[in-house]
Amino acid sequence: MKQLVVFLAVIYSVSAAAQADRFDKVEIKTTKLSQNVYLLEGEGGNIGVSTGDDGVFVIDDQFAPLTARILAAIKTISDKPVRFLINTHWHFDHAGGNENLGKNGVVIVAQDNVRKRLAAKTPIDFFKSTYGPTPAAGLPAITFKETVTFHLNGDQATAIHAPNAHTDGDSIIHFRNANVVHMGDTYFNGLYPFIDTGTGGSVKGMIAAADRGLQLTDDTSKIIPGHGPLSNKAELKAYRDMLASVSAKVTMLVKQKKTLAQVIAAKPSSAYDGKWGNGFLKPDQFVEIVYTSIAVAKR
Repeated sequence: MKQLVVFLAVIYSVSAAAQADRFDKVEIKTTKLSQNVYLLEGEGGNIGVSTGDDGVFVIDDQFAPLTARILAAIKTISDKPVRFLINTHWHFDHAGGNENLGKNGVVIVAQDNVRKRLAAKTPIDFFKSTYGPTPAAGLPAITFKETVTFHLNGDQATAIHAPNAHTDGDSIIHFRNANVVHMGDTYFNGLYPFIDTGTGGSVKGMIAAADRGLQLTDDTSKIIPGHGPLSNKAELKAYRDMLASVSAKVTMLVKQKKTLAQVIAAKPSSAYDGKWGNGFLKPDQFVEIVYTSIAVAKR
């Protein structure tokens, strides 16, 4: 929850001093998930880390002011250098530290569309804000269309493109041997997800991404969401079912040619608001995003 409050504050351009004060208080929490895979939590998207003789492989890097603290946390679990960073998508709470790491020689990897988004001035329509372009040092040096596999630290970590989900460049990362999956922002655990429809996101794609995550996991898997606490398959299934139910109700209302105001007034998410509606997005905001996604798809 705290992560997302900060995320929203940064989007609305709080002063640099206020941002610095917030980041000054951030502590990086490290949780061991397997012999070689860890979860790091701070402000912004959850970070995955693989360690071992082959070096350090990092998934996402939160905000630029946190890079030194993130690297310090990694030093407590490995004395090897950070070799690779993969961005699950382009948003700055997941890729804000790219330039810092790129300047340190870290090879940045992402789905093709992530580089395109980072290299340009890219708007987030829902917040009426524009971000970038990211300096060259922070751009992915290696991009892929569908999948890429890292053979590191005794494991196979495969990044799988989840098309048109949270954005148009999302990746799900599956550590085969560790039985750990990092879902990026295709999964917000315990709160309604933000879907960036302006950069290709859609509720249909979010449901498909959840389905892919379920296919990759079993009852013993550890699932890292983009935001929220460490999760499991049962919780991911509940999230997927919530998305499908709200989407189906909104779709029916759109087919009836209801306006956005009428759809919001119908409270299509009411059965889930108690569990999912107390986070970053309130129920009406989430319904608006789902409506926009479905209405745009029907044009």
